[in-house]
Amino acid sequence: MFVLAEIKDTVRIPPWQFNVKLTDAVVEALNKKLANKVVHNVGLCIALWDITKLEDSYILPGDGSSHTVVHFRYVVFRPFNDEVVIGKIKSSSKEGVH
Repeated sequence: MFVLAEIKDTVRIPPWQFNVKLTDAVVEALNKKLANKVVHNVGLCIALWDITKLEDSYILPGDGSSHTVVHFRYVVFRPFNDEVVIGKIKSSSKEGVH
């Protein structure tokens, strides 16, 4: 049901965040990019667990942002086939069930 997925991704840190510690900026960028999103063949990303490795940061020509390759683990909701999830419906509308 809930698993730790090991993911490698490149994170873009804008110049106005250079005054923040690198790990804090990376955590914020990863949560903004992945939290509450469904990633194909991974599952529904819930929260960042930890950062296992930060590689070198690069500033590409024409872009003032730094690009850092990050290895991290994310808590992911990944139901297996034929899994039954029990819960209560809080509300339903035309947009969906909540």
